Amino acid sequence: MKPLIILIATFVLSFLAILIFTGKYNFPLAGRIAMCVMLISTGIAHFVYTDGMMMMLPKIIPFRKPLVYLTGIMEVAAAIALLVPSFQFVAAVFLIAFFILLLPANIYAAYHHINYEKATFDGDGLNYLWFRVPLQILFIVWIYLSAIKF
Repeated sequence: MKPLIILIATFVLSFLAILIFTGKYNFPLAGRIAMCVMLISTGIAHFVYTDGMMMMLPKIIPFRKPLVYLTGIMEVAAAIALLVPSFQFVAAVFLIAFFILLLPANIYAAYHHINYEKATFDGDGLNYLWFRVPLQILFIVWIYLSAIKF
């Protein structure tokens, strides 16, 4: 829920700032700025909630801690790349693939009731997927509309 709030709030603020300073409507730029801010916040979460994020991966996956750190770095780097015109398309394609690849970890976490912020097993469970799956689709469509098809 927090990423969605960050995404929408940043979009509204960015859109209004762009409109005030340029006098033009620029939905794609506001969308990329919002996605950038949201991804930086979720990327930082990989370093703040490392233990809980590791729990989202099955124990069979080796090097879970470095993998959590690496995905956090990748999120932040891709977020910044969304704002660099020469990297924007590649970052968008990467992020779409990234969101698709993250879905199994979210399903695994929901199935095992993982609360990644507390690193406990008292999370929302499978009901969480009713929110998470559409949210993941929203992120993919958002990136497509703001960074690829504009």
